[in-house]
Amino acid sequence: MFEEVSKILVVDDESINLELISAIFVDSPNIKVLTAKDGLEAIEILKTHTPDVIVLDIRMPRMNGIEVLNVLKSDPHTSHIPVVVLSGDDKERKNALKNGANDFIPKPFDAEELKLRVINNLQVKKYHDLIKNINDVLQKEVMKKTKELREALELAREAEYEMVVKLGMISEFRDEETGQHIRRISYYSKLLAHLAGLPESEQSVIFYASPLHDVGKVGIPDNILRKPGPLTHEEFEVMKLHTIIGAKILDTDPRFITLQAGKIIAEQHHEKWDGSGYPYGLKKEEIHIYARVVAVCDVFDAMTSDRVYRPAFTVDQAIDIMKKNIGTHFDPNLFDIFISNLDEFLKIKETFKD
Repeated sequence: MFEEVSKILVVDDESINLELISAIFVDSPNIKVLTAKDGLEAIEILKTHTPDVIVLDIRMPRMNGIEVLNVLKSDPHTSHIPVVVLSGDDKERKNALKNGANDFIPKPFDAEELKLRVINNLQVKKYHDLIKNINDVLQKEVMKKTKELREALELAREAEYEMVVKLGMISEFRDEETGQHIRRISYYSKLLAHLAGLPESEQSVIFYASPLHDVGKVGIPDNILRKPGPLTHEEFEVMKLHTIIGAKILDTDPRFITLQAGKIIAEQHHEKWDGSGYPYGLKKEEIHIYARVVAVCDVFDAMTSDRVYRPAFTVDQAIDIMKKNIGTHFDPNLFDIFISNLDEFLKIKETFKD
C-alpha cells in the first residue's frame, strides 16, 4: 500500500499487547513496528526515530498516555504525528481526544479493526504530507517564470482538490457513501456561498475545504458508523466525536488555508442556529459562515440520498422537513437563499449522480 516503509510506534506497558500488535503487521513488509513499554521509553525512541503513527496506551506507569500526548503535541517536531489511543474507558478516550489524540480503539481491541485504523491514519498523514509538500514546492516555484508558475498553480489546485476529495472519501467509503456525495457538497457549498455574497476567494476556499466535513468519521467504530438501525444514546455520543476527531486531523499550520477551513467545517457543521447542536452548542453567528453553508448543503444531500438505515427522501419531502427547522437548525437567511435557487442546486445533483 505504501511505497516507502512507514513506521509505527506502539507504546504499552503490557508485553503481550506489544507482541500482538507487532504480529498484526508481520505480513506488511512496508510497515515497521517499533515498541516501547512505557511513556519515558517512547520519548527516548522519538529522539532518534520519527514514526508515522503512534499507537498509545493510556494507563501506564512512570508516564501515562495523556502525559505523553502533552509532550508530543507541544513539540513541533512531533505534533503532526497521528496518535491512536488504546483504552477501555470512555472518559479516558474523550480526554485523550481533547489532548490531541486523533483516533481511539477500545480495549480489548479487535486485531482487524486496529490494523484498519492504523492504516487509515497512515493514509491521512500521507495525504497531509503530500499537500504540505505541494505548498512548499509552490513557494519555490514563485521565483520561477510567471507562465510556468501559472501552469503549476492550476495543476496543483486541481491535484489538491482531487486529494481533498480522496481524503474525504476515506471516511465516506466506510460510511457506504460515494465520491459523488463529496463532490455534490463541494459544488453545493460553493454555489450557496456565491449566492450569499461571499467574496470569490472565500467561495474557492469553501469549495476545496467542504469535502473534508466528515473526515473525522475515520475515527468512529464500524459497528456504530454502519449500524442499520437507530443509535443508542451512548452510541450517538461516540458518533458526535467525529467532529472533534476531524478537527484534530485537520489541525495544521495556518498557512494551509484549505486545511484550516476544513478544520472549521469538520468541527462546526453539526452546530445549530438555536444552539442545540454539537460539539460545543454554538449558536447563530458564533457558528462560522463556512459551517453554516455546509450544514444546509449536507443535510439536503443526506436526506435525498440512500442511507444504510433508510431510503432517500424525495426532494419535496426533504424540503418540507428542512423548512420545519428554519431558525432552529439552519441559518434562516442561507436557507431562504437555498430555497429560492433550488433549481440551481438540483442541476448539480443531476450532474453528480451516485
